[in-house]
Amino acid sequence: MASTDSWTHEIESPVAAARLFRAGVMDWHTLAPKLAPHIVASAHPVEGEGGIGSVRQFNFTSVDLAAMPFSLMKERLEFIDADKCECKSTLIEGGGIGTAIETTTSHIKVEPAANGGSVVKVESTYKLLPGVEVNDEITKAKESVTAIFKAAEAYLVANPDAYN
Repeated sequence: MASTDSWTHEIESPVAAARLFRAGVMDWHTLAPKLAPHIVASAHPVEGEGGIGSVRQFNFTSVDLAAMPFSLMKERLEFIDADKCECKSTLIEGGGIGTAIETTTSHIKVEPAANGGSVVKVESTYKLLPGVEVNDEITKAKESVTAIFKAAEAYLVANPDAYN
């Protein structure tokens, strides 16, 4: 029987927590195709208006299979507290669901840092399908999360009036 495991990751940013949360989490489906077109071909809401139960889909390019070895990913928002810059989502389709992963949930919290910036805290909990072993997927997942927030950070630094 497969067990449930988890990993955590922290990313420091000079950008204020609320701005980074809005850009890198809540509006990432809008920004991703613009900021990472080599990875994200398109993204859009599938259900809902961005609240609990909303589903959004990310469609990936086939250019860089090492960075994103699947063609799509759908996630459902399970919890959100925009004031605390915190959310929890569940992967419901794509992204290895049904081929390697039984379930996976991500909890993201962007906390203010003393320097006026922020710290992104990510916890991912997953259950692999029987017989599946983790190799370098956790490292790749952490690199992917870091790339998302660093792309949002670069955009926000270059556009100081965005997401205020």
